[in-house]
This record gives sequence, structure tokens and C-alpha cells, in this order.
Amino acid sequence: MTVPAPGIGFAKRPRPGWSYTGMDVAIVIPVYNQIAYTQGCLGCLAPDMAGGAAVILVDNGSTDGTSEWLARRGGVTLIQNKDNRGCAAAWNQGWKERRAEWTIIINNDVLLPAGWLGALLGAAEREGLDIASPAFREGDMNYAFNDYAREFTGLMSAVVRRGEAHGICFAVRRRVFERIGGFDEAFRIGQFEDADFFRSARAAGFVLGTTGACFIHHFGSATQKALRKGPSPGSYVSENRAYFRRKWRLNWARRRWERSLGALRHWFWRTRERRAHGHSLIEKWQAGRLRFY
Repeated sequence: MTVPAPGIGFAKRPRPGWSYTGMDVAIVIPVYNQIAYTQGCLGCLAPDMAGGAAVILVDNGSTDGTSEWLARRGGVTLIQNKDNRGCAAAWNQGWKERRAEWTIIINNDVLLPAGWLGALLGAAEREGLDIASPAFREGDMNYAFNDYAREFTGLMSAVVRRGEAHGICFAVRRRVFERIGGFDEAFRIGQFEDADFFRSARAAGFVLGTTGACFIHHFGSATQKALRKGPSPGSYVSENRAYFRRKWRLNWARRRWERSLGALRHWFWRTRERRAHGHSLIEKWQAGRLRFY
């Protein structure tokens, strides 16, 4: 899979809209190998860095030249871990480094159109969200991304799935961290640490939402692919799943109820969104066609 070179295919200037200028904003990106994705992501962030957003990269022991490339790059804060401490630990290192008014945590295997940050934070302020995620399309980069993002947000800017966020990209107000703390580092490597954090935030009364005012592309599973190429980290997914269920006392009946309720809610959301706008907030290119979630 080819990652577009930084800047190719993106608008030169942000679209007009809400501005984060003057706000304390930090963007945290954990990385583990997959240098091409990191380079593409940082290329997209150049206008945001110029606009005053701090970018913090947490390198979890990369061995493919990522560490050396990041060390030579100016304008970013780099935290280097000798070993792979996992997603939760890297996220904690990142937000604690700055403790910004807004912390945006993103995967490195994403592409972001010009104006994405102002659109995301503007929607969060407008909708009263404490944690906000953008809409996204996942899979191959087989479409005109910038044009698609412009059309998508033009149609979907008022669409919000309240109560839901995702771990690919999410913005967190400082008061959330102040109330519930950071991410549970008992979740090893990756998986379930985002769901655990969102569940804690909802339990504390914070408002979550996914907004169509901001659209990004997610290639998908870059870190998992990198892990498969290196030394085996063991059965961390099953371990994390078991820990998550114990922590939240999710017995079989409760899990089945929550899955059924979640499936119904997602069916309602995507059906309403597609009928009204021809899109859904979560789209994935799978098996040769675009699917809606």
C-alpha cells in the first residue's frame, strides 16, 4: 500500500471556519515502525503546527529508522521509549507532556485534510462535547481524498453520533483527564484501552460524540502489521479482553445486551445518515466495495 507523499492531494489553505488560534492544543501520535505512515501523517500536520498546535510523538522502540528520522526533524516533541510500552502508556506520556486545553490523540496511519483540526474542535465546542472524534473512511487510498472530504463535510457537518467516539482519532478536554486520570496501562500493547477510557468518561458524566464536520482517512491496522513482523508480544488481545470484562463486570448476559443495543444503534445511525446524505460517519473499503457502519 502506497502512502501519498506529504502535501500531495491536499488543499493549500484551510477551509474557512472555527479557528483554534490562541488555544492550547496538543496532538499526540504514538508510533511503532511504519515510517512511511508517520511521514505522511506529519506532512498533513504542517499547517496545524504553523498555526500553533504542539505535536508530540511517542516512539515505542521502533527499529525501522523511525527513531532516527524523528530525531532529525524539528518542530515536534519526541519521546523515545527503549521498548514497546504499548498504546495506553504512550498516550499517557503524550498528554502529560503538555496537559493542553485540548489533547488530540491520533494513529500514525491517518491522512488529514486541511482545516481538519479547526473543524473537529469547532464541532466539539458547538455540540458541547468533552471527547470528539471525526468521521472516517478506512482502507485503500483509492479515491480523491481532498475532494471527497470537502463533499463529505459539506453534507454531513451537522451530523453527530452522541455518546460514541473511536480510538483512531479523538480530542479530549483537559477536564476529562483531570477528573478520571489517564489511560489504564494494564492494557498491554494495544486493544481495549480506548474503549475503557471512553467508558470511564461516560460514567463520569462527560459527553462523547463523533462528528461529520471533520473527515479523515484511516489506512487501518498499521501497528498490528508492524507487530506481526517483529518479535511476538504474546496473546495481548485476549488478555486485554479478559481484563476489560473483569474490570467492568461484563458477564455473558450483559455483553450480549450491550452488543445487541450497539448493533441496533449503529443500524439506526447509518440508515438515517445514508437516507439523508448518501454517506455514513464510518465508511470502509472492504472486499472491493465501500461499506457503511
